[in-house]
Amino acid sequence: MAAIHPIIASLDSDTIDGAAALQPTPAASQRPITFARNVFIPLTTACRYTCGYCTYYDPPGEASLLSPDAVDTLLADAKSVGCTEALFTFGDRPDARYTEIHSQLRSWGHESIISYLYACCELALEHGLLPHANPGDLRDADFELLAPVNASMGVMLETTAEVAAHAGTRRKTPSMRLETIAAAGRARVPFTTGLLIGIGEDWHDRAESLAAIAALHARHGHIQEVIIQGVVPNDRSPYPQPDVETIRRVLTMARRILPPEVALQVPPNLSPVADLLAYGIDDLGGISPVTVDHINPAHPWPAVEQLRETVEGVGGQLRERLAVHGRYLQEPRWVSDRVRAVVDADPTLAEIAADTV
Repeated sequence: MAAIHPIIASLDSDTIDGAAALQPTPAASQRPITFARNVFIPLTTACRYTCGYCTYYDPPGEASLLSPDAVDTLLADAKSVGCTEALFTFGDRPDARYTEIHSQLRSWGHESIISYLYACCELALEHGLLPHANPGDLRDADFELLAPVNASMGVMLETTAEVAAHAGTRRKTPSMRLETIAAAGRARVPFTTGLLIGIGEDWHDRAESLAAIAALHARHGHIQEVIIQGVVPNDRSPYPQPDVETIRRVLTMARRILPPEVALQVPPNLSPVADLLAYGIDDLGGISPVTVDHINPAHPWPAVEQLRETVEGVGGQLRERLAVHGRYLQEPRWVSDRVRAVVDADPTLAEIAADTV
């Protein structure tokens, strides 16, 4: 049996049991709903893991790696249409099986995908875009390297449960994910994480996962958003998409467990937003006018104006935000001078930042 991560051992069982028993309940009040205008840049489809619900990764010999020129073109196109965020995502760092990926990286002068990511984040800053990197499981040294060139970063916890969806010789483990989130906190990186609902976890697991995120935030103060995302059917996944009542119940649990400064996000291309707004959502994540959702390409982004009509139709307000939330921009220890300079140099970014403090 795998060792229990210390953050799990520290959790209060009564809090978890109480939250797991909650039923869907609308929120007492609704805050402004935020979103970021981004470009989705899938740096590589190589991944050391083979999760049983994921269509994003490609096996060795088939995995792609975006060239510096391709990244530069995407960044330029994104800036030209008003994007503010460059979302860099890929599978966890390729293992030794991906010989072609490693050879290509070396030919570009990079010893690893993390080194290449750093260079791409620098390129995003040069274009006036704020990088938000999702490179999977990282160590303290990785965050120390990447923090100066990222406005924020993220990784999905998914669940603290050991589930069959993560089974195999190259399995993703809850302890690795929890330690990555903790390492981000130690490096003072504003961070996004979340739960993937419907991959074999139960209600206790969902409450425990939320409690673990809350405990890590209490220790480091770095969690800016928690995503509540239902698994979606695809060619590899045997898991059905959770129904609306399930997502409402998880949102109710999240409101009970998470502190109010942590935003609750649902992806608007994967969830029926209109049916969930009353349950405490205050963020819709990144929406791209340039690229598809490369993790879930069969699910197109809704138009921003469509979302605005939906939000305003229930008396809400839709606001644009940056990759880093306003409260972190107020403290020098959370944002590097390089990132802050990009915000200060662009009147649009500075205005959005001021409007979401």
